Amino acid sequence: MKKILITGITGFAGSFLAEYLVDKAPEDVIIGTYLSDRSLENIEQIKNNLHLVKVDLTDFSAVSSLIETNRPDIIYHLAAISTVSDSYRNPSLVISNNASAQINLFESLRRQNLSNTKVIVISSANVYGQVKKEDLPINENTPLNPDNPYAVSKITQDFIALQYFLAYKMPIIRLRPFNHLGPRLNTEISLSYFAQQIAKIENKQIEPVLAVGNITTKRDFTDVHDMVRGYVLAAEYGVPGEVYNIGSGQSYEIGSLLDKLLKMSQSRIEIKADPTKMRPSDIPELVCDATKFKDLTGWETEIDIDTTLKELLEYWRKSI
Repeated sequence: MKKILITGITGFAGSFLAEYLVDKAPEDVIIGTYLSDRSLENIEQIKNNLHLVKVDLTDFSAVSSLIETNRPDIIYHLAAISTVSDSYRNPSLVISNNASAQINLFESLRRQNLSNTKVIVISSANVYGQVKKEDLPINENTPLNPDNPYAVSKITQDFIALQYFLAYKMPIIRLRPFNHLGPRLNTEISLSYFAQQIAKIENKQIEPVLAVGNITTKRDFTDVHDMVRGYVLAAEYGVPGEVYNIGSGQSYEIGSLLDKLLKMSQSRIEIKADPTKMRPSDIPELVCDATKFKDLTGWETEIDIDTTLKELLEYWRKSI
């Protein structure tokens, strides 16, 4: 029996990770942190299998108490302010929140001599930023060229994790997941927003017009179920101090995926460009080279993009 702590357990990936772990190893103790009571609906089906702790990870004394009380064997650190749009609105908050929460976690482990606790730090493919076309697909040696404050916050988390490994030999593994999709995804993310709006149009809640920003960008999308399975494999096989990309290896134009969603609907919907939805900077394409991770773990994606989009749209049809 292991004691597993998931920070941000009620978030998008955190909730699916918890479901996967409960199903995979029901004898393990799953502890989860959350910040918002509203987010608890994401784990409604499994909450009786979890030990939940409401805690602000930027409060060092609260984090120290959390670690002292639970003494976890494995930590999946997912908690963060996690959208690019939020980081443009309040860059200082996003960078300081994401960095301080992780430092508090590491310092609590270090000061309590929990040197054997394995930590999986979830960084982001956003750290690569403006990648040259000749550098695609992106491997772990691709230069970091961040173009938004969220990316800077994830580089900070990534390098703090490396520093604690180098300085204190803490068994920390860094992951750089590329975009992942599925139910419960924040509508700050374009495809989840599109699916929500389509569901509202079908339900006659809004006019049949969908406002969009830049839909010519291309992203590497993986189903969230496949992604969290990768997180668990990283905990089992990952080498402390190393960093691993996780992604499907195929990029899709946002507009082409929007077309797929529209074809899943019987409603006639007008697409309208909205300049207010444009970002100050937008990366043309991200596509993952996950060779290093696949060779280590045998991980492969199992769920195709059409199935993922259908589940996303069905989720919003049931939720609105």
